[in-house]
Amino acid sequence: MWDVAKQIIHRLVDDLDGGDADETVKFALDGVQYEIDLSSTNAEKLRDLFAPYLAHGTKSGRGGVVVGGRAARGRGGATADREQNKAIRAWAKKAGKDISDRGRIPQEIVDEYHSKAGR
Repeated sequence: MWDVAKQIIHRLVDDLDGGDADETVKFALDGVQYEIDLSSTNAEKLRDLFAPYLAHGTKSGRGGVVVGGRAARGRGGATADREQNKAIRAWAKKAGKDISDRGRIPQEIVDEYHSKAGR
């Protein structure tokens, strides 16, 4: 009897140049939300392009998407989100933050995690 195995590999492709992408960058402009998969190099170029505008702009709220928002690097999809949320919750609990085991993580905690934990 033959055992048949199947391996499925998901590859994130840079939407700009077709190479390997490292992350999904989310941003909004004129009320329209965008996501683009980019290599680290192209993501940095996009952030550099936005930087002078962000420096002079005013945040109007999270709106679900911000320029420079990052998905987990090197992986995409719900699995990466779950792993990142798990890491944020663990960090928050260790830091003495009041955070539930389930549900949406407050944006303030996510922002603090990224700034203080260096991720």
